[in-house]
Amino acid sequence: MTIKITEANSGERLDKFLTNSGSLKLSRNQIQKLIEQGLINLNGLTVSSHYFLKPGDKINIPKNFGLSAKNKKSIDKNKFIIAPSHKIKIIHETDEFLVINKPAGLAVHGLNNYTLADWLKEKYPLISQIGDDQERPGIVHRLDKDVSGLMVIAKTQAAFNNLKKQFQGRTIKKEYTALVHGKIIKDGAIINFPIKRAREGYKMAALPATVKGEPTEAGRLAETEFSVLKRLVNYTLLKIKIKTGRTHQIRVHLCHAGHSVVGDSEYGGGAQRLTGIDPRRRNLGRQMLSMIDRPALHAQTIAFTHPVSGDPMLFSAPPPEDFRLLLEHCRINS
Repeated sequence: MTIKITEANSGERLDKFLTNSGSLKLSRNQIQKLIEQGLINLNGLTVSSHYFLKPGDKINIPKNFGLSAKNKKSIDKNKFIIAPSHKIKIIHETDEFLVINKPAGLAVHGLNNYTLADWLKEKYPLISQIGDDQERPGIVHRLDKDVSGLMVIAKTQAAFNNLKKQFQGRTIKKEYTALVHGKIIKDGAIINFPIKRAREGYKMAALPATVKGEPTEAGRLAETEFSVLKRLVNYTLLKIKIKTGRTHQIRVHLCHAGHSVVGDSEYGGGAQRLTGIDPRRRNLGRQMLSMIDRPALHAQTIAFTHPVSGDPMLFSAPPPEDFRLLLEHCRINS
């Protein structure tokens, strides 16, 4: 199937156009994976899902991906999920552990179509015996599905036990980069509100220590330290360190502080954030949110002690393309 772009539908991002047009009865995330593997291409060439369409462009889609409304229910969408193993980059590997750069959109484990745990089992068959749970082979910590960045994975039980102890002792150091809404005036601060599960279920909530002088219901201790890397119009680029590792901690704390992570629709960083913004800047906000459909949060650095030699280990990886494009767009329009 070929779709030719006209003046009327030019200027839109490739993945967004295919999602909104109904040409494929698949989610935007699924379409992005097909584009990334070149199964959907433009003018015969593999392009980024962030490509902005021009008049005359031809989108080429294999026939078996062209789903009509009448057979939509009979199709098992799972077969269209492309294993993103090619996006997992191994930064460093020894006999005891490996450090990877996890792509956004890949869950660490769980019931998703393809997870980091699945990739580990395929690449390292013996790793299923490592750790406390076969469903999380060698995994000693996690990142949210839509957050990219560095993770350390144990390849032996001794390394797993050692790294787990380092995490429990809070001696492993991790630094994140985040783009948040609003201009933060302070050069840095520590957010230390406790966190507990919200009534909505999976979401988390930050709790003040007291309300009107009375103690609130206790949550789990959480501490997030941030420093300003760069201030932009209506946005701030942050370096973030965490001393605890609670579920959604960074996203919850920044939301509670009034500076939600850009693209984080779950915690106030999505389209709803544009309400009340100066109309002159609202269009920039819409453009930015069209460029990233996940939280602009990246685990950039991890430091720990080698589980055998005791040598200090330090690894770093820059943010992925969608994050970098977002920053460049924000810088140009500031």
